[in-house]
Amino acid sequence: MSSWKSLLLRIGDKSSEYNSSSDFKDHIETCFGALRRELAHSSSEILSFFLQCSEQLPHKIPLYGTLIGLLNLEDEDFVKKIVENTQNSFQDALDSGNSDRIRILMRFLTALMCSKVLQPASLVVVFETLLSSAAITVDEEKGNPSWQARADFYVICILSCLPWGGAELAEQVPEEIERVLVGVQAYLSIRRHTSDSGLSFFEDDESGGDVEKDFLEDLWERIQVLSNNGWKVESVPRPHLSFEAQLVAGKSHEFRPISCPEQPELPSTISAVAYGKQKHEAELKYPQRTRRLNIFPASKTEDLQPIDRFVVEEYLLDVLLFFNGCRKECASFMVGLPVPFRYEYLMAETIFSQLLLLPHPPFKPIYYTLVIMDLCKALPGAFPAVVAGAVRALFDKIADLDMECRTRLILWFSHHLSNFQFIWPWEEWAYVLDLPKWAPQRVFVQDILEREVRLSYWDKIKQSIENAPALDELLPPKGGPNFKYSGVDGQEKTEQEQTLSAELSNKVKGRQSASDIIVWIEENVYPTHGLEVTLSVVVQTLLDIGSKSFTHLITVLERYGQVMAKLCSDQDMQVMLIAEVGSYWKNNAQMTAIAIDRMMGYRLVSNLAIVRWVFSPENIEQFHISDRPWEVLRNAISKTYNRITDLRKEISSLKKGVISAEEAASKAKADLEAAESKLTLVEGEPVLGENPATLKHLKSVAEKAKEEEESMHDSLQTKEALLARALDEIEVLFLSLYKNFSTILMERLPDASSDVTLESLKSIHGDSMAVDLEESSTMEVDDENGMPKKSQSNGGKATNTYNVREKEQWCLSTLGYVKAFSRQYASEIWPHIEKLDVEVFTGDAHPLFRKAVYSGLRRLSNEL
Repeated sequence: MSSWKSLLLRIGDKSSEYNSSSDFKDHIETCFGALRRELAHSSSEILSFFLQCSEQLPHKIPLYGTLIGLLNLEDEDFVKKIVENTQNSFQDALDSGNSDRIRILMRFLTALMCSKVLQPASLVVVFETLLSSAAITVDEEKGNPSWQARADFYVICILSCLPWGGAELAEQVPEEIERVLVGVQAYLSIRRHTSDSGLSFFEDDESGGDVEKDFLEDLWERIQVLSNNGWKVESVPRPHLSFEAQLVAGKSHEFRPISCPEQPELPSTISAVAYGKQKHEAELKYPQRTRRLNIFPASKTEDLQPIDRFVVEEYLLDVLLFFNGCRKECASFMVGLPVPFRYEYLMAETIFSQLLLLPHPPFKPIYYTLVIMDLCKALPGAFPAVVAGAVRALFDKIADLDMECRTRLILWFSHHLSNFQFIWPWEEWAYVLDLPKWAPQRVFVQDILEREVRLSYWDKIKQSIENAPALDELLPPKGGPNFKYSGVDGQEKTEQEQTLSAELSNKVKGRQSASDIIVWIEENVYPTHGLEVTLSVVVQTLLDIGSKSFTHLITVLERYGQVMAKLCSDQDMQVMLIAEVGSYWKNNAQMTAIAIDRMMGYRLVSNLAIVRWVFSPENIEQFHISDRPWEVLRNAISKTYNRITDLRKEISSLKKGVISAEEAASKAKADLEAAESKLTLVEGEPVLGENPATLKHLKSVAEKAKEEEESMHDSLQTKEALLARALDEIEVLFLSLYKNFSTILMERLPDASSDVTLESLKSIHGDSMAVDLEESSTMEVDDENGMPKKSQSNGGKATNTYNVREKEQWCLSTLGYVKAFSRQYASEIWPHIEKLDVEVFTGDAHPLFRKAVYSGLRRLSNEL
């Protein structure tokens, strides 16, 4: 890498390029000197790299802005090109709805204004253009209020710039910036308060959703405090002040007006469903970037000004965004932010807020797992204790944690521990054994241990909890497969069935074909023993042959899947097939899920059969105490959902291919026609058409282009037919899923005529269950190893209770999953909402069930 590139990339860091200095002024002068020398012969490369660094290292934007201001004194044309490029990029980002780019480029424009490269009035015009668009959008008569998400985003972008340039704007154009702030206040008065219903981390936050400030209202309050404090922000460096005397001599460049895209038109028939669909689309396009996860007590978090918390969150989220493929660089930048205070607790809260963000985290959860690991290694004396404190705080509130968040937390924590020798002070949580088996804390520990066994092996995990040996009770069974025809004690199967199983096993080991085995079954097994015994023998035996490893299972399914398909031609038999898988792998939830998932992949079982099996009586009884049935159901819906997503991507690509093929065919035809109509001289006589060789070649090209066009059209029609079939399939799947949910919840929930709420379910107490502990459940995490300090009050005693009865806990857990599924697959549920309304959600559906679905879909009561 060129030296000037290294200097530009590492500016502001304690690095070898700057002799480990941390003085911003020295960095800027050193980098400016290198850039000035290279500018004459590398200006285009410098311009491109400058803009790239500004967009992908946005926490360094004040430094880049100052550098551009200094370069403006040397080469106005070069800086003019930067401004023009930024203007074009900004307009493109607005037109395409690239929210991250819009936000970053607005911050960059603010930094350019601070460095005298842009006039403050130009920035104010940008603000007012966005503000005007936002106000029109939420206007009931002129706009489309369902797209408030975009309007809110524009206003958030305006307010987000003020920590970086509010002081300069207030000093240079006080009346104009005051006009903008008044406009923001007016906008806030006409917009709808945004409820976090359906997206809250904790269930107990749902009831206060309309009372608490939403993200924009909270940011507005922080900006007002900042304004009253004279726009002083500790967390934003202002390096341009060190060069103010020089920068003032620079020429301010023109920033052409920008335009905001029109909001989509309101549907011809305005209804709650139409409004909800457009609102969902807008929130997907302009998602709220973060939701604050306040898991630490106020005494633990850093004493920050309100605006500093916002700025540091922005820094952290930007680093997570732009370094999602470079975990070590990400951790390095996260611990080296340009702020003069510590922020470990805020960093942990921000990362966990992204890991648990609903409806989806911005990146795959494994990314956050790796970043947390690297931060623990980068800050060994501080961050592990903070992470441990976060786990304890979340564990204390696990009963109220959203079910989707709970699943993600289990997957993260088990993976995290697997990278640190599975070390955890399990004795702190040993008291969960005295709680009822349905208590969320007990189920959480049980699920963590089950996931750890998947990542290691049973004996290793048993050894890791030796400081709390009683927790052995929560370990998953150690036993392997539960083969009905093994002949061991306790397997009550007839000798004849065992003989059949052994015979089938020998045929498979002898590599007989699937068709031969089908003939054997039809002639020798089915007529004598009937379908149920035949199915059991075949499935159990084939599973046993494939039980040694995942590869063995795949091989068996590929070679002998036809045998199972022949036996299980209808849905009833497929449910029996899945039941046999569940029976064979009853001691191994992971293999149950994998086997059923692979069978669905090979189309041996349908998603509807899986739904029926999940809602069978033996599985329903596990809904509140095990993730086993939910994992199978998640896999089935995800596979169906992903197939539709993949088909849409393929169709989008094919449509582009069709356009290209049509253009190529049209051009080839035109070339051929032009050649055929051309007059040429042959032996002195005029002849219509070019020479035969050229014409032959052009005809060949035109024919091939036409064939390619027809082939692309055929492929597109095929994929569109597959998509139509998949959409019909997922509609039937959602109908089956929600009908099953509605039926089982109606059987168990209190009478719908009573004024029942989630809170009232929790308040229906059973016998009080109190547990005395040797240590307080309120953990202190100041110890450098993250170990809790013992409470000295009451002799170190604490009391833990869980008073929700089993039936009510079953209802709470199941309703939580209803909301989670509705939220996760909302994009595919909304197109079918009218049919679901008619057949499931209205009429006899229980109000709590309907509320859980609507909450997951963000379909709020005031829209209905």
